[in-house]
Amino acid sequence: MFTGLIQDCGVITSIERKTESAIFEVKTPLAAQLSQGDSMSVNGVCLTAIEVNQSGFRADVMVQTLRLSSLGSLEVGSAVNLELAARADSRLGGHIVQGHVDGIARVKSNEPGEKWNKFVVEVPQLLTKYIVNQGSIALDGVSLTVGEIDDTKSEITVWLIPETLEKTNLSEKSAGDILNIEVDVLAKYVERLLNRTQGGNT
Repeated sequence: MFTGLIQDCGVITSIERKTESAIFEVKTPLAAQLSQGDSMSVNGVCLTAIEVNQSGFRADVMVQTLRLSSLGSLEVGSAVNLELAARADSRLGGHIVQGHVDGIARVKSNEPGEKWNKFVVEVPQLLTKYIVNQGSIALDGVSLTVGEIDDTKSEITVWLIPETLEKTNLSEKSAGDILNIEVDVLAKYVERLLNRTQGGNT
């Protein structure tokens, strides 16, 4: 489990593509806190470290993950948002993020303001029912608060504060770029419970 509070913006240093998987190597000082087998959120996707050294780590990425997330579009040199797995003895400053991506969103605009950026994203229509104003959402692993929703366009607006712009890769995103999106897991549990209670099959 993660919180969506990014701890480092790492860099992809190599990608070994195979038939049904790939191995990503990521450079980050967070490797000093990582052991083989530990989980790491990479742009919001939970990956397992298969090798760790002083400068970074390597992780397997399955073909389905490459196909269903934005990781398949990464290249050597790409900046990635990183977060170590949450500890039970630390503050939950963001929200509950599982690292299980629900879909791919697309940036519509990233407009700088006086103190923050207005970040507009088009999300898959099927996911809009899980999103509420002032609710939580994770974009490329970053815990954000939904500011506005336009259901007619399947678009949401979030505001990127200076801290987010400085510590994540969202400052580099522009119109047309894709992002991993994870909606609040609590909404999905509530939907499942209500459907079961009402005799639904979902």
